[in-house]
Amino acid sequence: MTRSRILGIAALLLAGCAPSLREVPEARPEAPVSQKLRKVDAVVEEMIGARKLAGAIVLVAKDGQVVFSGSYGKMDLEAGTAMRPDAIFRIYSMTKAIVTSAALQLVDDGKLKLDAPIGESIPELRDLKVATADGTRAPSRPPTVKDLMLHTAGFLYGNADRPGGKLYQEKKPLEAADLDDMAKRLSTIQLAFDPGKDWVYSLSIDVLGLVIERVSGMKLDRFLEERIFKPLDMKDTGFFVPADKLDRFAHNYQRAGKELKRIDLPSKFLKSPGLLSGGGGLVSTARDYLRFLLMVEGGGELHGRRVLSAASVRLMTTNQLPKEAFPIYFGKEIRHDTGFGLGFSVRTADSAWDPKARVGEYGWGGAASTHYWVSPKDRIVVVTMEQTMPYSFETEFAVKGLIYDALLNR
Repeated sequence: MTRSRILGIAALLLAGCAPSLREVPEARPEAPVSQKLRKVDAVVEEMIGARKLAGAIVLVAKDGQVVFSGSYGKMDLEAGTAMRPDAIFRIYSMTKAIVTSAALQLVDDGKLKLDAPIGESIPELRDLKVATADGTRAPSRPPTVKDLMLHTAGFLYGNADRPGGKLYQEKKPLEAADLDDMAKRLSTIQLAFDPGKDWVYSLSIDVLGLVIERVSGMKLDRFLEERIFKPLDMKDTGFFVPADKLDRFAHNYQRAGKELKRIDLPSKFLKSPGLLSGGGGLVSTARDYLRFLLMVEGGGELHGRRVLSAASVRLMTTNQLPKEAFPIYFGKEIRHDTGFGLGFSVRTADSAWDPKARVGEYGWGGAASTHYWVSPKDRIVVVTMEQTMPYSFETEFAVKGLIYDALLNR
């Protein structure tokens, strides 16, 4: 029996019989460090006062212990409800790393291979073509499971300026009834480029969610619950908000100048959706997401409970992009010296893009301006939560330098 298979069996046994994990311990830094960290309070409060966001949570861990936590502003401006430390947030694309780690569990189990064509588990996508200016052609190679994790498969989110992009707007794959229906719609859309030749942020992790369903024989929500959420005691993470937790669900706001306008009601999240979006469908708390990140930062285990192999964690947290697909970018925004691992962006060198970032730092964010980043060499993990659209880096950029200065320049 292979080591990865043993790890997979052990994880299943632990998920079924082990007691709940303890809470992440808290540590009280020395006074000079605490004083520096408290500068975060003034910065976030200033942003709230300027109506840049309604409320926020900042959670910082060092060496596996929480060294700073702050809750600011309101989770509901209209009702005047103060932000709660256990507030629940729409984490949108922060879902991606969790779903990628779930697929890597299947790799650890020996049930899935990274270089397997996606058509092996999703036959509907076996004969995808590439869109070109002259029509369509066969790809140079089929997109693989690893391509899905890296956003190098050739899928899009519907970028109209890319080959095949307009078909996303016509077929609306993310408005499908479920993941099976999504695959049927995608089967009629061409790839935008040959797999592995470019990096384009896409719905590929939604496709990866269907790979998980097909390979495991379980619905995505159940797989995540049994293999990720229960083992890590992520008790408030899922695809919907139970009615008895609705009072903890932060409202979502559109930022326009100095105005914040509520753009959806928490009640729309009261039941599980038909399409379980592995790319952006989860809600969670700062506490829960910190637990997930500490598992990754711990090499695949948290408090003695192993969830991922160390080999899978290395693939998540180091750049895996081929040279022709590096660096990552969004339209004209090039994130210089930033690559991508299996689930996270990865800083490969110092650059003017996010100048406070540390080399080796990995992380990502969500559409409502939620953020997280990890500096593995410093053993620093940071989660910031808010609900502000459109997406902005402002909170991350405002507090990152303060946190590193407090914890590294003593």
